[in-house]
This record gives sequence, C-alpha cells and structure tokens, in this order.
Amino acid sequence: MNQHSEAGVQTAPDFPQLFGHPRPLWMLFMTEFWERFAFYSVSWALALYIVAQFYHGNAAGQGWASAIFSAYTALVYASSIFGGYVADKVIGYQRSILVGALVMGLGLFVMMLPEKNLLLCGLALVIVGNGLFKPNISSMVGQLYGIGDERRDRGFTLFYMGINFGALVAPLLTGWLAGYLTNTPMQQNYKVVFAAAGVGMILSMVWFWFGRRGLRGVGRPASGAEGLGRVAWVFVGIVIAVPLVYLLLRYGAERLSLVLAPLFVIVAALLIVEAMRHDKVQLDRVFAMLIIFAFNVLFWVFYYQLGTSFNFLAENLVDRRMPGGWIFPVAWFQSVSPLAIIVLAPVVSLTWGLLNKRHMEPSIPRKFGLGLIFNGLGFAGLMYALSRLIGEGGSLIPFWPLTLCYVLQTVGELCLSPIGLSMVTKLAPPRLVGVAMGGWFLSLAVGGNLSGLVAGYISGTHGMTAASALGGFTFGFWLLVAAGVLLLLISPLINRLMHGVK
Repeated sequence: MNQHSEAGVQTAPDFPQLFGHPRPLWMLFMTEFWERFAFYSVSWALALYIVAQFYHGNAAGQGWASAIFSAYTALVYASSIFGGYVADKVIGYQRSILVGALVMGLGLFVMMLPEKNLLLCGLALVIVGNGLFKPNISSMVGQLYGIGDERRDRGFTLFYMGINFGALVAPLLTGWLAGYLTNTPMQQNYKVVFAAAGVGMILSMVWFWFGRRGLRGVGRPASGAEGLGRVAWVFVGIVIAVPLVYLLLRYGAERLSLVLAPLFVIVAALLIVEAMRHDKVQLDRVFAMLIIFAFNVLFWVFYYQLGTSFNFLAENLVDRRMPGGWIFPVAWFQSVSPLAIIVLAPVVSLTWGLLNKRHMEPSIPRKFGLGLIFNGLGFAGLMYALSRLIGEGGSLIPFWPLTLCYVLQTVGELCLSPIGLSMVTKLAPPRLVGVAMGGWFLSLAVGGNLSGLVAGYISGTHGMTAASALGGFTFGFWLLVAAGVLLLLISPLINRLMHGVK
C-alpha cells in the first residue's frame, strides 16, 4: 500500500504523541501559520492598495479592485485542484508543499514592484504556488490519523487554530508596518506588507524542510516516483501556468465563473467515476459531499466581503476614532475574526463534545446549516446601523456593528470550515483525497469569485454609499438565513447518504 496516498484512510504510522496528538501535527500547524500569515497580509491590503496606488484613492476604483481581489481569491482556491492532483499522482505531498512555498515567496516579492502588470504577475505566482501548497498540507493532517480515530476532527480544529493565529498576527503587524513604519504615502508602505508576507513564506518553507523528517514517510512520493525528473516537469508546468493565470486576472476577472463552473463539473465527475469503482456506499458519500460543497459556496460569497466591501465600509463609513483621538487602523478589523476563532474554537469544540456525550451533537449538514445562519445574522447588525444609526455624530456608523458582524461570521465559520476539511478526508474515495480536497477549495473559489460580483454591486460605479451597503447587506442576510434553514430541513437526507460518517 502507498503510505502517502492511503495512510490517512486505512493505517497511520505510530507517531510519538504530543498533547494527545501525533507530534507532526504541530510541525504542520506552524508551517500553515506562516503560510496563512503571508496570505492574510495580502488579503487585507490588496484591494485598498489597488485603489490607492492605481486610482489615487478615487472610490471609482473600488469596482476593479473588488474584481481583482475576488479573482485572486477564487484562483488561489481553484488552483488547489491541480495541486491536489500533482501531489496524488506526480511528486507527493511533501515536494508539492516545498515547491509551492518557493513559488509563492517569489510572487510576493514581485508584488512589491509598483506597476499594474507586475502586480498581476506576482499574484499569478502566488496563486500557482498556493495551489501546490494549500490542499496538500490539509490532506497531510488527515493522513496522521488512522481510520476511525476519533481525534481527527479535534486535530483539524487545532490545525485550524494555526491558520487563525497566522491570520490574527498578519493584519496587526503588517497593518502597523503599512501605517506607521515610514513617512511615505500609504500606497508605498503597502510594499512593506508584501515584503513581510514574502518573509513569512520563506519561514514556512524552511520550517517544513527541517520538520518533514518527523513525518516518517507520510507524504513522500509513491514507489517508483522518487526521481527529481518529475519535479522538473512540475516546474515546466508552473512556467506554463503562470502566464495563463495572469491572463485570467488581466482580462477575465469579471468572467471567471465561465472557467470555474466547468472545473467544478470535472472534479465532480472524477469523484463520481472513482466512487462507482467501489460501491453504492462510496457513491452516496460523494453525492453527500457535493451537496455540502454547493451550500459552502454561498457561505463564502458573503464571508469574503471582508477583503472588499467590509474594507471599504471600514475606511469610509465607520467611525474609527478611539478615546484619546487614536484612529483604529482599517487593517486591524481583519484580526477580529481570527481572534474570535482562537477564543471561541475551544468553546465550540467543548460544546460539540458535551452534546456528543448526550447523543445530541449536530450532524455535519446541520452544522453547516447553523454556519450559514450565523453568517447571515452578522449582517443584521450592519443593517440596523445603516438604517437607524447613520448620521449620529456625522455620516458614519458606530464601531461596534462591523465588529459584531465579524464575530458572528466567525461563529458560522467554526460551524463549517474545520468540519469541512475533516469531512472531505472521511467521505472522499481513498485514491482521490487530494482531488476531493481540491474540490472543497474549488467551492471556496466559486464563492470568492461571486463575492466580487456582490462587492462590485455594492460599490457601484462611483464607490460605496450607505444606501448601497444597506441594500447589499440586506440581500445577504435573507439569502444566508433562508439557505441555512433549507439545509437544516434536508439534513436527514444528507445523513442517510453519508452512511454513518459523523
């Protein structure tokens, strides 16, 4: 049996344990921490940088900035499909992660150059590199646990906290660097943000390079595929892929759904065909997974407003004055969600555990339904502020509604995102776990792409107004709550398709 492809499904090496989990989990935790530090540094700064650098702060640039941010987010996750395939079939998980980290780091440093085409080239490198990195490190977490190991969900929750420690630190540190490090204009300071992200990616690569010895062969290339020639061919593929991604960013950002929809169909077909080679149980599980993927898309359409409409709202319509006259940085709003996750993740995990002891823990689809509802409730506070509180003390809304929105969305995220990663490793056909993980990230990609369309609608031609924000957020509230209720209603059907997977 190829340990790298099926270890997480059938057997796992007898790892030394640390805090009740395999020791390599903590190495993967820190590798992901630095990669997420890099990713979230770019995420908070990108749209604001585009408006400041290329539109000289004119709000009319919000539409194009939203399109580029959403295309970048979508392609980052869509590229996971190909990265999962490369790891499964070509060079293994470990080498995919190392190559991806190297390419991402290069792209982040290219983004420092203040020219529009070079910015897009840097983003293309980051996208291709992330496709090799992101799905495969998540898949390796599942491979640390044997079949039926009840610690797997908890392991993914701990790993998810690593993601959010990186997401917490990134806006705080790089937001300070962008705002206070030098006396140059803000758009020039954003270069420091991209440089810090590049350094974070180097640290991620170095950490994994030295820590991979503890994996005991998990993630190594399959027997007969150990030669470096395959790695060389992967680099050839990267050289071909980067210009294609650049063209999608440059000319197809607003029509990316025409690319993503066929990709989703192809991934679904691959998983269904593979499941049919097993039995009806495996086929039903794949159908259950695909249904949940569809609802997952909707969650991220509105969650990813954090990089676009939420940023523009914070910059232009939120009163950020603190006691003493200090102005709360826009970037620091992006740290509210990861801070809430770090605080609330143990609470949510404990809640699931207590409910499980009473045989009352919600099933996977019910948790997803709750996630959608909490996401929708986050918009309720913004709706109230924009309709009732606008104009008090000027034309700005208070600080708390946006903060509350981030917290409630975070509760929704905890209900579905870490559970989703674990779900894929349990429901996917054993030989295509990497491809299935790519499918999971593709659902995030579709959501990210559609988020740009929503953000563009909210900003309009001339930039966001209180009225346009109220209309967009009201639409998001009703759509998310309705979808969450629907998923709760059909969850018994999905549970039957899962055949006992919990």
